[in-house]
Amino acid sequence: MSVLLLVLGLVVGLAVGAALGYFVSKSRVDSRQARARADARSILEDADREVETKRREADLAAKESSLKIKDDAEAEVRARRAEIARVEERLDNRDTGLQRREGELDERRRLLTETEEAMRRKEEVLREREADHLRMLEEVSGLTREEAERRLFADLESELEGRLGRMVRDLTLEAEARADNEARRLISTTMERLASDLTSESTVKAVSLPSDEMKGRVIGREGRNIRAFEATTGVDVIIDDTPETVVISSFDPVRREVARVSMGRLVQDGRIHPGRIEQIVSKARKDVEKEMKAAGRQALYDAKISGGMHNDLLRLLGALKYRTSYGQNVLAHSVEVANLCGMMAQELGADVKISRRAALLHDVGKAIDHEVEGTHALIGGRFAKKSGESDEVVRAISAHHHEIEMETVEDVLVATADAVSAARPGARRETTETYIERLRSLEDIALGHRGVDKAYAIQAGREIRVMVQPSEVDDRIAAKLAYDISKQIETDLEYPGQIKVTVIRESRVSEVAR
Repeated sequence: MSVLLLVLGLVVGLAVGAALGYFVSKSRVDSRQARARADARSILEDADREVETKRREADLAAKESSLKIKDDAEAEVRARRAEIARVEERLDNRDTGLQRREGELDERRRLLTETEEAMRRKEEVLREREADHLRMLEEVSGLTREEAERRLFADLESELEGRLGRMVRDLTLEAEARADNEARRLISTTMERLASDLTSESTVKAVSLPSDEMKGRVIGREGRNIRAFEATTGVDVIIDDTPETVVISSFDPVRREVARVSMGRLVQDGRIHPGRIEQIVSKARKDVEKEMKAAGRQALYDAKISGGMHNDLLRLLGALKYRTSYGQNVLAHSVEVANLCGMMAQELGADVKISRRAALLHDVGKAIDHEVEGTHALIGGRFAKKSGESDEVVRAISAHHHEIEMETVEDVLVATADAVSAARPGARRETTETYIERLRSLEDIALGHRGVDKAYAIQAGREIRVMVQPSEVDDRIAAKLAYDISKQIETDLEYPGQIKVTVIRESRVSEVAR
């Protein structure tokens, strides 16, 4: 029972404590809420005061800004009014000036009107006087005005035709002179820019032998080796008393080259018999063919020609390497002509490619002119056409020696370059026959004079020494004889450079001691 009461007392105590705790916490919350409300009201009041302060400041700033804008506007208005006043003043001054000028123009207009009226009166007077003069002239000359005009125009026309004719003639002569000078300048400049080597003309080739014993092996038993060699190569082999030398002769330069190469290889090999000769010659012929094509390709490069060329035409071009004309190598001459022609074509604005190509091929007919009938120009033109060359190139090749008519400037340039290359100093040499004939003529001229005993042409014909008989020619006559011989040489002979004439007069006395 006491326990129950104790428990009941505890329960009641707990209940009373809980109730007291509830009321204490509630009173605390209420006090806190009251303080929070007071703080909130204080914050709101501070915010209202701050907003009011900022609003007043903004109003003051707006008033100040509006006052400033108003002041600025009033200042601008005052400036505009001052500017308008100045403009109005200038306009007033301009109006005053315009009024003054208008008055001056009116005065000038009045003066011009009076001047025009005076001019009209004078013009009428002049027309009347002109009419009177015309009537007087018609009466004096017996011609009407129309007839006089026709005669005057006819005289003027005749005079103008004469002047025009003289002017055309003068201009034509001047143009011809300029063209001639320009052509001379062009050719001389082109010649100065080009230089090439000189080779001597020859129809024989000498092959050196290691010993004279080799000559017998070349001849063979009863001459069978030399006959087989000549039959296979188509050349003549000359074996004379010249030590350790065999001479190969042929007018076909390709055959001559094949024979030279073959003979050199046979001598080096040492086995010389008909079968071996045929093998060596066949191989040499193939090697020469390759060398000709290589020479043709090199000529294309040296002549600055781009583009391909038919193999047959290239071979013929290379064959010119072994051909000479008056001592001038034909292939070197062709390359020289191509370069000359290209330079002149470039100077004149002609087709450089066609000019160079035609100039390089202009003498290609010389490689086969001994096999085909006709001139080398026409032969070369026909062969070039078969090999696919253009009509312009073919025509220039065929026309360079005037076998056909020239039609284009390239045709003329090829012929001109060919002539320049052949005619330039040192390009060609005279043949052996011409040289010997000139020396013989030189000696005959000297021997034809009275008192001449002997005459010798020396130093390749650049000097002739004349021996005279002392009994017939004294010192005075010797001087006159030298002069007469030199003048006859100048008259009768054509020669390069100059020839020195030396007359020698000497007395010799001999005695024999026994």
